[in-house]
Amino acid sequence: MMSTTELPVQQAQQTQQAEQAEPAAAVKARNPLVEALLPLVVDVALPLAAYYAARGFGVGLVPALIVSSVIPAVRTIYGLLRSGKVNAFAALILGVNVVGLLTTFITGDPRLMIAKDGLVSSSIGIGILLSVLRGRPMMSVGLRPFLTKGDAAREAAFEALGHGSAGLAAAGSAAFRRAERVFSLVWGLALVLECAARVVGAYTLPLATMAWLPTVLLIGAIWLASMVTGPSTQRMKQLIAEYTKNGE
Repeated sequence: MMSTTELPVQQAQQTQQAEQAEPAAAVKARNPLVEALLPLVVDVALPLAAYYAARGFGVGLVPALIVSSVIPAVRTIYGLLRSGKVNAFAALILGVNVVGLLTTFITGDPRLMIAKDGLVSSSIGIGILLSVLRGRPMMSVGLRPFLTKGDAAREAAFEALGHGSAGLAAAGSAAFRRAERVFSLVWGLALVLECAARVVGAYTLPLATMAWLPTVLLIGAIWLASMVTGPSTQRMKQLIAEYTKNGE
């Protein structure tokens, strides 16, 4: 029989366990797909939506760029103050908007106007390449939802493989991180080369040709990067499947 002194102790323990279980249940209830897509929505989709909405309501180019810079600016500053780390996607969108603002002051002949549009894609490409050099491939954030598909086990595998968690085979983790770097490297180079081709074309080809060629160059760069990074994507899928199957 339980004594009267033991009963309050047991009740206190049960209360403590219940309090500890509530946060765990809340974390478990989160949708992994939503968690993976949230950075893309907040850092990319919302600023773009703010820009096009402002333009749709007749706001000028410069004010629209300023409006769309508010969210990434707040996210970048918040990340620095909270953890001392830069939010890569937010900083990239902010940088692109700054470049866009600066290019609005560039005026001159039509060839210069065509060439300056390439600065935006080049700033994105350079940002991606810098993230690879820093060991934090930026494109992994965008690729993650498509690899994990909102599955909790795949999310855990992606996290473990990307950070080389203890107990994980070193070869598998190294191969995953290498595939991540290659994926971002190819996309960064594709965008920088697209910009270079646009600048060269602006000063060597007829203006009538450059009226449609930049769009073709951008689509071609996206298609080429998708094709070249196919093996890296498949390799990451394979490693995630292996990790999930083995239950590491």
